[in-house]
Amino acid sequence: MKRIALVNQRYGLEVNGGSEYYTRMIAERLANRYEVEVLTTKAVDYTTWKDWYARDVETIHGVTVRRFPVEKLRARDFNSYNEKYLQEAAAGQRSGAKERIWFEKQGPYSPACIQYIRQHKNDYDVFIFVTYLYYLTVAGLPEVAEKSILIPTAHEEPYLHFLTYESLFTKPKAFIFLTDEERKLVRRTFPRTEPIPCDVMGTGVDIPCTPDAGKFRRQYGIQDEYLIYVGRIDEGKECPMLFRYFMEYKKRCGGRLKLVLMGKAVCEIPRHPDIIPLGFVPEEDKFHGIAGAKALVLPSKYESLSISVLEAMALSVPVLVNGACAVLKGHCTKSNGGLFYHNYFEFEGAVQYLLHHPVEYMQLCANARAYISRNYDWNVIMQKFSNVIEAVGGESPRMRER
Repeated sequence: MKRIALVNQRYGLEVNGGSEYYTRMIAERLANRYEVEVLTTKAVDYTTWKDWYARDVETIHGVTVRRFPVEKLRARDFNSYNEKYLQEAAAGQRSGAKERIWFEKQGPYSPACIQYIRQHKNDYDVFIFVTYLYYLTVAGLPEVAEKSILIPTAHEEPYLHFLTYESLFTKPKAFIFLTDEERKLVRRTFPRTEPIPCDVMGTGVDIPCTPDAGKFRRQYGIQDEYLIYVGRIDEGKECPMLFRYFMEYKKRCGGRLKLVLMGKAVCEIPRHPDIIPLGFVPEEDKFHGIAGAKALVLPSKYESLSISVLEAMALSVPVLVNGACAVLKGHCTKSNGGLFYHNYFEFEGAVQYLLHHPVEYMQLCANARAYISRNYDWNVIMQKFSNVIEAVGGESPRMRER
């Protein structure tokens, strides 16, 4: 049985993050076929990377998790350093040396994890690095390039154009992309990756409970129709723009519509009678809440897949997303199960359409559910995963780009 290591900056039931949750879902399913370990840090909070977990090794849902300390907290001057370097890079003044400092300042800076990878590379058959952006991937993947798979979770953003990645993206033995839009982006941005085999697969969607919208309404005292946002409430997710758009909508159109927020807030949430922040909620409550929503809204411009969007569509709930994100827009156009906007007036028009076109709304609901059934089946996805792993391990037929 092959021994597989998945590398991600955070891992655990307490962790709230897209790539981290994706890593956990994949790890638990790969454990049915392989001996799986996760190599990660002891951090929970990405804004500080402070060690939170006490144990070095633990088992979570049948997966061995090896945790390593973070040597330095996220640098206090990271935001100013980041802003200055992005300006230099945009002006064509990229520097590998400055980027190395950038990765250490951003974190999680854990040389102990890299040292473990270096010393134990022969103990594993395949290393799978999830997400391209952080220190563990940048420093760890080159140590085991000949037996590595990179799942970049890439989207169009300034960091993707760092000088460091022109080399890093040529090193893995194979890629796994979450969407076809991501594959095209990476191939276009890094033409030298063309010979590296890849496959495109998203994630299966699990609904671990029977959703009960009525229970959610009773528990949280929400009687009116509502849009729901699920995930980290952050400037990077364009949440302030969502708040501005929603408050402007209420001024112009009135009505009783609410905006419900689920997730940890790391930016200011306006005090408004129709904006309801619930904080971090139990998993079941999340699904109860999504099931009762008129739509799930995601204003982010930078997404590589969005599990929350897929979960909503699996529950026959349409989505309303930022059309500037190619992946989110692609979910809508390929499924005809959601709407997208590029400015406030398109946002207003989309919300009005959802509220006042009941026949078309029901068709959106049906289309969303059918899209998930066609494209996000776990059995198909995990078979693809095994094919890539066996190819990197040298025991399967040659992969082809799909």
